[in-house]
Amino acid sequence: MNISVAEKLYKIGSVAACSGLSVKTVRYYEEMGLLSPAVKRSPAGYRLFGETVFNRLAFIKRSQTLGLSLQEIKDILQVRDRGELPCSEAKQHLTAKVDEISVQIAALETLKSELQGILNCWQEQPSQASITRTICPNIQRD
Repeated sequence: MNISVAEKLYKIGSVAACSGLSVKTVRYYEEMGLLSPAVKRSPAGYRLFGETVFNRLAFIKRSQTLGLSLQEIKDILQVRDRGELPCSEAKQHLTAKVDEISVQIAALETLKSELQGILNCWQEQPSQASITRTICPNIQRD
């Protein structure tokens, strides 16, 4: 006798509670297609989620902490949903993220240097001529 055990299905409120996300967030992820294989609809139209939704949500949360956008996460999940290991796709996105961060760090270093230069030359009592011509002579140097 072959007994098939039905997969346990969860309503959106349970998924939200178990994952630490809001119902609105879970619904948004589902609408974006991030949860596609893990969600079904009941005859009454309720969203019903399979066990795999928790792994997908954990992946989404972790990917976001690494700075990936939801579209980048969707790209990775689509590779997985085709039955392929998405590690090379993920690596491409993470490499691009490192490059973006390097550019941001360089821009911040430049800004830090400029701010330090202003602070190093700060005048508590600027000249009256400077006060007349500017809003803040220390920022608006001649």
